[in-house]
Amino acid sequence: MKIPKFADLIIFEDDNIIVVNKPPFISTLDEREGAEINMLRLAKAYHDDAQICHRLDKETSGALIIAKNPEAYRLVSMQFERRKVKKVYHAVIEGTHVFDELFVDLPILNTGKGSVSISRQEGKRAETWFQSLKYFKHYTLVECRPVTGRMHQIRIHLATQRASIAGDAMYKGKPVYLSSLKRKYVLGKDQEEQPIMKRFALHAFEVTFKINEETEVTIHAPYPKDFDTLLKLLDKFDS
Repeated sequence: MKIPKFADLIIFEDDNIIVVNKPPFISTLDEREGAEINMLRLAKAYHDDAQICHRLDKETSGALIIAKNPEAYRLVSMQFERRKVKKVYHAVIEGTHVFDELFVDLPILNTGKGSVSISRQEGKRAETWFQSLKYFKHYTLVECRPVTGRMHQIRIHLATQRASIAGDAMYKGKPVYLSSLKRKYVLGKDQEEQPIMKRFALHAFEVTFKINEETEVTIHAPYPKDFDTLLKLLDKFDS
């Protein structure tokens, strides 16, 4: 995978804060010692004191807040702790679902080794709002607004609504192939069809938070190429 230039990812920067549009397939933090490149390493190469303020799953793209100094890190961390950071994600889900400010309030238990489950007895509080944005024949583009920040929260909450994110195998989401959308699709001889997106279709579209005691900002992260391509093909062949 081509390592992106950190400066090319920046969508907002001032003296204290950087917001980047994280590409898919790059971890936020070190997963293992000496492992592959991640956002923290890229950020530290750009600015020595950089600290990442929250996490996005490796496959998830979008807005990621990075502090340039300890004071900024504290300011943003406190906002996350007090649930003052507003996060908006966009996801492409399987099926046509009319979510009109649907509120999902199902506790999530971290079962270890990167997996979670819904547990009313042992889980921690987890709340997400869902709003359908655009309907296709077999898919829906939805806005997801998590109130809490549990691991895999949006993914598992959607799965409980029988609305798995396209391509999210962990939660029974299937990849989208052009052959399933386009009639009379012909694959070349000896070719194996690749999914339109080689990951689950989840993007951190927008984040709103205070960059100092007085100033609140809302930062949009444009769709990456794969997410954009999926929506364009759904528009063309599945609407």
